[in-house]
Amino acid sequence: MKFDFPNMNRGTPFQRRVWKAIAEIPAGEIRTYGELSASVGGTARAVGQACGANPFPVVVPCHRVVAKTGIGGFANARDGWLLDTKRWLLKHEGVL
Repeated sequence: MKFDFPNMNRGTPFQRRVWKAIAEIPAGEIRTYGELSASVGGTARAVGQACGANPFPVVVPCHRVVAKTGIGGFANARDGWLLDTKRWLLKHEGVL
């Protein structure tokens, strides 16, 4: 599904490239921060920071981006209810 919001041009050019790549990840699939960095440039850490800055988490499903060795963070959180939300979303999509 394609969305068009008045504020979709928010963020740096790099963040917008990351968010575009994330929006293209199909439901039920995941990518690692490193895989995304290989496709959009930058580093895995920079991709993680762009994920954390995502202003449209329902449209740009950053929960589908995980660390190489685990679930990673979510909305700049490393634990708590936000990470529980990421786990729930991934389970809902059949990933976990």
